[in-house]
Amino acid sequence: MKFNELGLNKDLLQAVKDLGYVETSEIQSKAIPPILNGKDVLGLAQTGTGKTAAFALPTIQNLMKNHKKGKRKIRSLVLAPTRELAIQVYDSFKAYSKYTPLKTAVIYGGVGQGAQVRSLQQGVDILVATPGRLFDLKHQGFVNLGSVEVFILDEADRMLDMGFINDIKKTIHYLPDEKQSLLFSATMPKEINEIVEEIMDEPVHVAVTPVSSTVDKISQDVYFVDKENKISLLIDVIKKEEYKSFLIFTRTKRNADKVSKALSKNGIKSQAIHGDKSQNARQRALNEFKAYKIQTLVATDIAARGIDVDELDYVINYELPEEAETYVHRIGRTGRKGQDGASISFCSYSEIPLLKDIERLIKKKINVIHDHNYPLENKTVPKKGRGNKARGQQSTQTTNKRKRQPNRSSEKGQGKKDGRTDRQGNRNKSSKGKRRNDKKKQLGPYDWSNHKPKKKNNRKR
Repeated sequence: MKFNELGLNKDLLQAVKDLGYVETSEIQSKAIPPILNGKDVLGLAQTGTGKTAAFALPTIQNLMKNHKKGKRKIRSLVLAPTRELAIQVYDSFKAYSKYTPLKTAVIYGGVGQGAQVRSLQQGVDILVATPGRLFDLKHQGFVNLGSVEVFILDEADRMLDMGFINDIKKTIHYLPDEKQSLLFSATMPKEINEIVEEIMDEPVHVAVTPVSSTVDKISQDVYFVDKENKISLLIDVIKKEEYKSFLIFTRTKRNADKVSKALSKNGIKSQAIHGDKSQNARQRALNEFKAYKIQTLVATDIAARGIDVDELDYVINYELPEEAETYVHRIGRTGRKGQDGASISFCSYSEIPLLKDIERLIKKKINVIHDHNYPLENKTVPKKGRGNKARGQQSTQTTNKRKRQPNRSSEKGQGKKDGRTDRQGNRNKSSKGKRRNDKKKQLGPYDWSNHKPKKKNNRKR
């Protein structure tokens, strides 16, 4: 379907034409018509399917119907889980509304609030926000949500994963009862059903491209490699594709930094982004990656949420995610807008169960690359817990040490540790004290004739 068949006005059609949009995606063709008709919509679609345009374009058109000159009020609120995603959504609204008088602003944490406060004071029609900064500025009196006509919750499942469920409910409390509600998510946890029942009135369900079906145009390969050789293999893979871009995923912030430093040390320009980086540093790294000033960007899953890079060549799973659905979100960063894409995964022996979970979810076997310099050799799974012992297991020696000895004595205080009292309050003499008493008995009574009293210390304390 083409955009000019959806009932969008000429200003929006001109904006999408400027962006090179012609054919709609499935989520856009199914979600835009009911949103234009004022219906509440629950949209399920994975990353990279064009869902931002699916809710932004009809929202802009609906707001234009009742647009009035004068002081602007926040008429639409978009809640996003991360700063990167909030900026991406803001950029999209700004691009789509370029031929309209509507004004959009974005607020997020990690930076000073001065510029954001000034934009709010100048008046805003559409506000894109992360929960933390939204509540900060609301409590300071800079945000008024009493005029919101359209409430949009983007990446709802990720917001739940990040612990924002209470923030979402608090936001709903501040909004008017009469409003249009749009909720978009890649998956459908049971908590989302609770939110749907609370804020939506007979929503239209739009489910496309389920999370288990990865984009067909993305090639998927896996290398079996020992954990300690992953860095070396990564360097080999990247150096074979000198002019390609790579988005590399790790599970932890520490590993993101470690991988990025190792790549830079080997002559590959790289930056890492994760939650411990400042907003300015993260945005600068992302801008350099988009401008091809650096070849690789190493990211954790939460920090990468909202990254939208045109013509991204490769996604590399340096570490397989613990949740199979996350794999689909990761590789969905490549192969966008009809482009071809490629994903590569590194799998150590201990990660094989994670790989099996992924293959069950996507219902296909991932192609194995055997021809490389670091084949898997270590086929042992590292045990968790203290030392080299698995959690919940102890050696026979340790078990015997900790085994409680039975009380074999019927006398009071016996069987207790020396120097402690028993349950009846009797003091047990230590073996050291007994030896001292035995020695005194051997020496006989003390000879007081030669006794010299100790001098008193009169020094003031």
